[in-house]
Amino acid sequence: MISGEIIKERVLPSNRLSLSVGQAFVAPDRCNHRSSMSVRVAEEPGQLAAKGACALISDTSSRNAIAKQAGDLSVRGFLADYFSTPDHWDVKTSATRVLRALNGWCYSQSTFVENGSYVASLSAMVYRGREAHLFHMGDTLVFRLRGAEFEQLSRDHITDLGGYRYPSRALGLDGSIDIDYLCLPLKQGDIFLFTTQAVRGTLMPSDYVRLIRQDASDLDAACERLAAAARERAQERGYGADQFCFQLVRIDQLPEEERDHPGRIYGDLPIPPELSPGERIDGLEVQEVLSRTAQSRVYRVRDTHSEREMVMKAPSPELSHRNAYMEHFLLQQWVVERVKSPFVARVMEPSRPRRYLYYLMAYVEGVTLTEWARRHPQASLAQRLDIAAQLGKAVQALHHRDLLHQRIHPDNILIDLHGQVVLTDFSACGMRDLEGHRRSRELARQTGLSEHSAPEYALDDSVGRRSDQYSLASTIYWLVTGELPYELTPDRLRSHTDLERLSYRSARLFNPEVSPQLDDTLRRALDPQRSLRFRRMTELLYALRQDSRPAAVRRDPRRLLREPANFWQGVAAILLLLLVLSWLLR
Repeated sequence: MISGEIIKERVLPSNRLSLSVGQAFVAPDRCNHRSSMSVRVAEEPGQLAAKGACALISDTSSRNAIAKQAGDLSVRGFLADYFSTPDHWDVKTSATRVLRALNGWCYSQSTFVENGSYVASLSAMVYRGREAHLFHMGDTLVFRLRGAEFEQLSRDHITDLGGYRYPSRALGLDGSIDIDYLCLPLKQGDIFLFTTQAVRGTLMPSDYVRLIRQDASDLDAACERLAAAARERAQERGYGADQFCFQLVRIDQLPEEERDHPGRIYGDLPIPPELSPGERIDGLEVQEVLSRTAQSRVYRVRDTHSEREMVMKAPSPELSHRNAYMEHFLLQQWVVERVKSPFVARVMEPSRPRRYLYYLMAYVEGVTLTEWARRHPQASLAQRLDIAAQLGKAVQALHHRDLLHQRIHPDNILIDLHGQVVLTDFSACGMRDLEGHRRSRELARQTGLSEHSAPEYALDDSVGRRSDQYSLASTIYWLVTGELPYELTPDRLRSHTDLERLSYRSARLFNPEVSPQLDDTLRRALDPQRSLRFRRMTELLYALRQDSRPAAVRRDPRRLLREPANFWQGVAAILLLLLVLSWLLR
């Protein structure tokens, strides 16, 4: 709900996190106000667990001709973008990226505005789980009232210029921004006060405590008392009393202590028991056991209600207490749900509520790339490069979501009846930003390295998108040659000195149809040093597209003169043309 200059969204009751909100605003001219406030909470339980609730306040200088637009834009822009960030990003990553993008936009737009600028002080507090995360720029004020203790959480960033006080380190003031960040634990009953610099010199800490505690059950009334008292005190002291705003947020209920259990996000669901063909679970009849490993079970199932065939993946029954893997299992579900690509396995919604922990994917009728290569030994190089291009698009779709696959090899790639590639098996899929590279590397090592894994996994070096690039290139090399690029496979490396033993074997040794350009492309993508590979996946895919063109189109015309046969053929053609012309002109 939007009310004039106050952007206010009432928080609905939640069994995880419950807030109460109060607001008051004092401004004689509402068309020229300088401050904006807002509170918003994610309504869906899953997003509430991932993003939480957000309260923020924005204020601009009285000398800013477009103060209203700057204040409203900063508040609305942050809320719109923060709740749209990927669920797997943590609070600090999401808020920081949004604020930096918003700062860059405001700074660039200010160059096109006369007598004003998109500069604003901003304080945003995100409540997630049992923690609060404060992001602060400029001179807006945030206080916490816990019991009788009244504490200021934000810092005043102010610069004196010509007798006037201006906010420094504010949003839109410079191309780069320094954001104050504070993370603090929450307690039930905590009250947070958001206000602006205009209140300085009016109320004392004891006044805040008294006026808020006078009747803390009605936060709107408490804000009105604060605004009235501040205005009265300002008038007594000769201050300007036309720009006061107050926002109170009270923590009414906190979620239970977070446990290392997947139920904290997706509900406390038990792991399915061992299943055999013919058995049913949640209306799904098992048709075939596709895989049984120490960590998971994969079944081909049929929905008895819709008759759809799907693939069910569930944790192994003996892993009930291995919570680290259980949380990663839920990440796999997130991957399948969020990545939208025809080349990546697609999630399916069950027709009945789930009583067990599993997720469903569309069943792909086809064979693995390993089996396809065995059945089609005479497949042309163009066909194989077409498969490589599709696989590259699948990996690129994951990278667009800041995800690393980390297990790209022929057994995890399906080819359907129409020749389309579908990338599967997300058991080692890691998030690129959330936990850093170390956890992603450890996860890949835990699930097992393959001959197509990049050397940095075996050597405990940093991993990233170029690590997937290596695995992709190694798989393509195998697809076009039937061999591996190195005699010593990277998964067998024991030290950095072993890197010197990795000597690239030209793909042309095993397949003469491979062009020198394609060989050079694979050589670069397969460089043992991660920093020497292509900087981006798009560069590799572009090079592969160029290499898949017909030889007659791909060849450089300037090279024709360098080849003796072509040179003398050209000379003979020219002499013949001159001879014919001489006969005609006689």
